[in-house]
Amino acid sequence: MKLNAAQLTRQLKDTLAPVYVISGDEPLLGGEAADQIRAACRLDGSEERLVFHVDRSFDWGQLHDTSHSLSLFAQKRLVELRVPGGKPGDEGAKAIIAWLDSPPPDTTLLVSLPKLDGSTQRTKWAKALTEHTNSRFIQIWPVDAQQLPGWMRERLAAVGITPSADALDLLSTRVEGNLLAAAQEIQKLTLHCDAGQLDLQTVQRVVADSARFDVFSLVDTMLMGQAEQALRILQGLRGEGVEAPVVLWALAREIRSLASMAHDLQQHIPLERVFASQRPPVWDKRKSVLGQALQRHPKPAWDAWLQAAQRVDEQIKGQRPGSPWDGLAAIVLVVAGIRLPLLATTAH
Repeated sequence: MKLNAAQLTRQLKDTLAPVYVISGDEPLLGGEAADQIRAACRLDGSEERLVFHVDRSFDWGQLHDTSHSLSLFAQKRLVELRVPGGKPGDEGAKAIIAWLDSPPPDTTLLVSLPKLDGSTQRTKWAKALTEHTNSRFIQIWPVDAQQLPGWMRERLAAVGITPSADALDLLSTRVEGNLLAAAQEIQKLTLHCDAGQLDLQTVQRVVADSARFDVFSLVDTMLMGQAEQALRILQGLRGEGVEAPVVLWALAREIRSLASMAHDLQQHIPLERVFASQRPPVWDKRKSVLGQALQRHPKPAWDAWLQAAQRVDEQIKGQRPGSPWDGLAAIVLVVAGIRLPLLATTAH
């Protein structure tokens, strides 16, 4: 069964479903949906939480063993299955379908997926996740430029802030396309609004747009193969206090998009048609940058760098050792064309 975000909130007030699936490429909204499910599970008595990260070496027998074992510490538990590549393979597909057909008692499964492409949506396991009576499938859609002012107004209202029309326009412009940055700026504005009113002058004073444009400058510099300059921009962002999740969001979004384009090119679809099929379509001024990057690197490289981005995400969340800024630097350099020992074997 498919649910939107509002339907998920209502459904979680009823009996928990055996399986929840979150699919999409918008990290803020996907993370908030997952947090709602986790909170509902805790309220329902789940005290044990198991998290599985699916990569090429993942043993799907772990999922089978979990479904056939009793909880060690509590009667109820939450099991999270994170599939950043979006394709579990034959063994994983069988394991997911088996869980759906016979979910273990007192256990909630939360599956996290990126946005699924058309061919993946037609697979048996993906159809099962969207249609099975034991599953609740939440598709996370990005907030486009036309929807952003309304989205911002709702988020501001939730923290007791009423913006003027020009303040809302400027705020939407300065955070457009980056909901993580938008959420951070709204938190900041709660400290600067008198009597809950937000005017243009406050936005101009509090919300800086330089970091946003620098992040996108980082992406384009990286894609143009300017490794040294890209690394300087990355270091500058860190020095200015830009959070690592904001940088990762920009890099991962671009790499994921290019991985999809590289897949289409492998199917012998002309480049112009690939650009036109994107949502939104690629702007003319960016076609040269993206075209050069697609010529420089084959599809397996983009897929490998998505995995690298997932590892950085785990470092940011404290789930993996290491510095996320080092991981970001490695991604920037290898996409720009510098061969690195840990990533070079997957890039060519």
